[in-house]
Amino acid sequence: MFNWNKKRKQRKNLRDSISQVRHILHADDDILGDCQKETLRQLLESGEKISERNQISAIDNYRAEVKEKLRTAAPRFRSSRMREILDILAVVCMIAFGLRGLFAQPFKIPTSSMQPTLFGTHYMEKEVVKTPYPLSFLLSSAVPARATIQSNGQLDTYSISESARFGGTTLPGKIFFGYSSFIIGDTGYSLPGAWPKVYDYTRLDPNREYKKGELLADGWMSLGDHLFVDQVSYHFYDFKRGEVVVFNTSGITDNGKPLAGYYYIKRLAGLPGDTLRIERDQLMVKPKGASEFKKVQDIAPAFKKVYSGMGGYQGHLNFVGTGPCRYLGSPTAEYVVPADCYFMLGDNSLFSSDSRVWGPVPRRNMVGRAAFVFWPFTRRWGISDHAQPIQVPTSMPQGNSFPQMALQ
Repeated sequence: MFNWNKKRKQRKNLRDSISQVRHILHADDDILGDCQKETLRQLLESGEKISERNQISAIDNYRAEVKEKLRTAAPRFRSSRMREILDILAVVCMIAFGLRGLFAQPFKIPTSSMQPTLFGTHYMEKEVVKTPYPLSFLLSSAVPARATIQSNGQLDTYSISESARFGGTTLPGKIFFGYSSFIIGDTGYSLPGAWPKVYDYTRLDPNREYKKGELLADGWMSLGDHLFVDQVSYHFYDFKRGEVVVFNTSGITDNGKPLAGYYYIKRLAGLPGDTLRIERDQLMVKPKGASEFKKVQDIAPAFKKVYSGMGGYQGHLNFVGTGPCRYLGSPTAEYVVPADCYFMLGDNSLFSSDSRVWGPVPRRNMVGRAAFVFWPFTRRWGISDHAQPIQVPTSMPQGNSFPQMALQ
């Protein structure tokens, strides 16, 4: 029995050695030299003869010969297993990047123009994030934004600066957020975010005397929403009113100047041939061929939450910031959407640079539909645009945002 088991093991070792030589000949035929190929062919023939003749006594010597010749005649094969793994990884990466380019492109929300449907970098109140840092970053893309006044005094406006290095946070905050630094009294502070964001959540006032112990900020800064964009379906059926769509800004200008970013994301409000009007913060639409205007939410249910007046939704306005819009800038102004173009509006109407400012988007610029929010894991995670407004009435804005948006 012992001899039988020993012979069975030797035969298996022989098969493994033959298979190794055959695999190298096949897999690396294009990079082998003629001498290397000849050496491997001789090894293969020798092994097959031993197998055919069942020469058990020759197996150990053959295996030793294979090991030696692979080491000396073809030293590159000492790492053949690693090369095989790297080849597989290369193929996987090519497939992944191919899928990304053709089907589902990842996209980061760049600004706050689509809040509260989709969030760019934003501040959240303390109670919104339930997990401590750094777990908060993995789940909610959030880092702490906390500061307490350490000494009496006023804000030194000349001390305000932005830096990616300033601040005592760990790596995620430094890389992704940057920090704004400033001095109050004789103490320096740093908080995550560009200065406009920091100003929004601290409401720093240079004319105010701050007292030691006052809470300046006690919340979180989040990177905002990351989603996949469906780049395929619009080739089979056209975009619909109310869909959230990503497009590029090639050829689109604001008073002759190119737009700030290359990719924008907005909600499609006007189709080719539509006549549009905004009156009393309500977008009215007369579709092509129709005889009368209708409220946009009566035509496209996706707009109902935009007109809910809850959670930071404001309807649609004739102005952005403090200035009137170039298009639809008054309750009587009307606009007809050109052929092969779309009129795109942000849900955060007061703070959205959209088609009211720089006009329609040609169909050739359309990239795809917002499909799935994959990070962070907030109430918006999942199929994009599914979350309903939080049940808190929209109030007046503070700074460049609405307080209700910090609650989500």
